[in-house]
Amino acid sequence: MLSCNQPKTRDSNKFTNYFRQGELLYTKHCSNCHQADGSGLGRLYPPLKQSDYMNDNFEQVLCLMRNGIQGELTVNGVQYNQAMPGVPTLTDLEIAEIATYIYNAWDNERGLVDVKEAERILNTCAVE
Repeated sequence: MLSCNQPKTRDSNKFTNYFRQGELLYTKHCSNCHQADGSGLGRLYPPLKQSDYMNDNFEQVLCLMRNGIQGELTVNGVQYNQAMPGVPTLTDLEIAEIATYIYNAWDNERGLVDVKEAERILNTCAVE
């Protein structure tokens, strides 16, 4: 009985740790533009809360955390054209933690973004 519960508890603890650390990293690196509640900033910075772009471009979102993005971007039918600088010093783990946070905050429910998944995706990012 106990062994059946251990993986679930470990997974739950791992998720909680990623989520909490991700929230701290999001606050430090992302919330100034995207706001603490993920609502974005007017027509300058797109929302992360209820974002069709985030839902449809999971791998691209992880890449742009590290490498940034320039040019037009359409989110929920609204065009944005403000460059977003990447944070190249973020580790694969830190990006996984931020992704776990933003994909599970504000009514998002993707679940854990494991560092191994983030590493695989980040190794395929095209740098502009």
